[in-house]
Order: sequence, then C-alpha cells, then structure tokens
Amino acid sequence: MGFSAQWLALRDPADRAARDATVLRAAAKAAGPEPLILDLGCGTGATWRALSPFLPEGTRWRLVDNDPDLLRLAAAQIGPDAETVLADLADSAALPLDGVTLVTASALLDLVSEAWLHALVARLDMPFYAALSYDGQMQWVPEHPQDGAITRAFNQHQRRDKGFGAALGPDAGPRALAAFGAAGFSVQQAQSPWQIGPDMAQLHQELVAGIAQAAQDIGLRDAPDWAHMRQSQMAQAFCTIGHVDILAIPAAHRSEGQTNAG
Repeated sequence: MGFSAQWLALRDPADRAARDATVLRAAAKAAGPEPLILDLGCGTGATWRALSPFLPEGTRWRLVDNDPDLLRLAAAQIGPDAETVLADLADSAALPLDGVTLVTASALLDLVSEAWLHALVARLDMPFYAALSYDGQMQWVPEHPQDGAITRAFNQHQRRDKGFGAALGPDAGPRALAAFGAAGFSVQQAQSPWQIGPDMAQLHQELVAGIAQAAQDIGLRDAPDWAHMRQSQMAQAFCTIGHVDILAIPAAHRSEGQTNAG
C-alpha cells in the first residue's frame, strides 16, 4: 500500500468537502479533553487538517505510516505536538496504542482485510473514527452504457490484496459496522461521497485513468475507450464516488461519558 504526496494533494479538496460534518464533530468530542490521537496511514495529515479546528489546544498526534517522506510532511504541518512512527500497518498487533484516546484513519478501511479489521477491533478500547471508505457506488453525468461494467470491474479490483490480505474494498463500511457492533461498540455512520465537477478537472482526469486501468487489469477490454470518452467530456461532466464515514465508541467510554455528565 502506498500513495504519492501528489495524489494525496490532488484529492484533498474533494476529501475535505466529502467528510460528514456530524460524524467529524462527534469524533473530535470523543477524543476527550486531553486528546492523544493515533492516525493510521496518516499520509500528509488529512485527518489532522479535518479534525484540528474542533480539538482543544495542545492535542497530541501520533502519526503512523510506512512512508517516511509522508510522515515528514505531516509532522511539519502539525509541529511539536506530533510524533511519528514509521511502521508497517499490516502488523496491527504492533500499533502503538498506549495512552491513545482516539484512533483515526482516512481512506484506509477499504484497503485492509477482514482479518486485519477484526484484529484491530479486538485491540481497541477507545473510539475509532474512519472516514472516506469507498462504498462501491459511482454515478456519472452524462451516463454511458459502459458505466455499470466499469464500476463492477473496479469493485472487483478493489478486493485484491493491498498489502493486508484480500481487501474489503466496497464492503468495508458494512463489515466495519458489523465487527464493531459485535464487539459492543456503538457505531455512527454517514455517507461522504466525492462530488467532482468541471472545477476539479485534474482530479477527475486522474480518477478516470485510475478506474479505467483497474478495470482493464480485471479484463475489461473496453476500459480505455470508456476513459477516452470520459476525459473528452470533462468540461461538462460530473461524477459522484460513494464513501462512508464511521465512528465507533466502546461501551466503557460511553459509560464514562454518562458518569461525567451526571
């Protein structure tokens, strides 16, 4: 698993606009009065950029990624409140959870396996906020007869191994809800779709190219033709790419909140 800083910068405006505000604010509140946030696959700091306006001054961040360059970029933005951990996220047993009050991840759950997800859930006794997990839904305007086949092929590709075993892909949201629910967590969810129009032409172009390449890898021979058609219409085209945000809160954390409120 790995993403370039250029791709992360390109998608950042779409990510920020897509995050569900209610779940975001609830996650900030769940972090507590003196937060220490463990951000899994931190990239360039997208989760920090989204959450920080709603967190108290002095919030500490523990950033985990397998790319040292991305870690440096993220830590430089946050400053002295950030510590970095260069680690292979596939080893969930090694994640540094000591003292953590909230675990976060952005655009990660659709890459991991079901076994990894269950291993993570088994380790957590603090809230978990995961944003922007792909949910398998795409809509294009104008429509094209190949859209459905492209989406099905891309979703099949998303279930391939991304470094954690067979990926959850578009099933990430429902599987996470089930796993956390079975472990006694209260789970809040909301849709967080990308809405991409002519004002995001470069992102749109790269997105179409990536989707078409994935579909072609699965064996859809017409994928390059679909991509050419889509890219030729970008000045007037729109697309919606479905994502889901979740916040899971353990029973013990809810009980403490009720006691403190009383």
